[in-house]
Amino acid sequence: MRSSTAPVVTYAIMGVTVLIFLLQLIPGLGVTNALLYAPVYTQSGSGFPFEPWRMLTYAFVHTPFTISNPFSILHIALNMYSLFIFGRVLEPIIGRWRFGVLYALSAIGGAVAVDYLSGPLTPVIGASGAIFGLMAATFMVARKMGGGGMQQLVVLVVLNLAIGFFVPGIAWQAHVGGLLFGALIGLIMMETRQRRQQTMQYLLLVGVALLIVVLTVVHA
Repeated sequence: MRSSTAPVVTYAIMGVTVLIFLLQLIPGLGVTNALLYAPVYTQSGSGFPFEPWRMLTYAFVHTPFTISNPFSILHIALNMYSLFIFGRVLEPIIGRWRFGVLYALSAIGGAVAVDYLSGPLTPVIGASGAIFGLMAATFMVARKMGGGGMQQLVVLVVLNLAIGFFVPGIAWQAHVGGLLFGALIGLIMMETRQRRQQTMQYLLLVGVALLIVVLTVVHA
């Protein structure tokens, strides 16, 4: 796999996310409602429009900042900090386009889990599902490359996953989905990282995308 030193995709995702967060602050624009995900948007007969792109766009919106709840800014702050930390490590190793694919499919995988494990009207926002995908992929990469610090990473993942189960208002379903798909994608990228295996890698990544489509259609 080719590597690059500057995590350009990481910075681009952070920039887009922050821009959308600023747009969320504009009254009447309706950015949050336009981009959030809820299972009704991918389920037939719900009476809601079919809008599958929300399975990705929800990862770019966060809890809007308000004067009455200033701590709401922690939602985007913590997610962007995590993206910055894991992106700087992971993107130079696996390459830019692979990192982008990993982030997108982890976010969508989180939405799939929300679709199966949440009520149809449960709204979800935030990059946490994608971040959990990055954590899982980092673990797979470190394990394959013999890197240290895996115990600390496992503890970090377990703690963050546990918080989602015990703290109200956190979409633990997206965390689980992002974690599973991130681990799968990380495994694929590590097991097919040789140049002669590139075609197989592309096919397997397409297979993951098709799996997401099938799971979504089956549950529609």
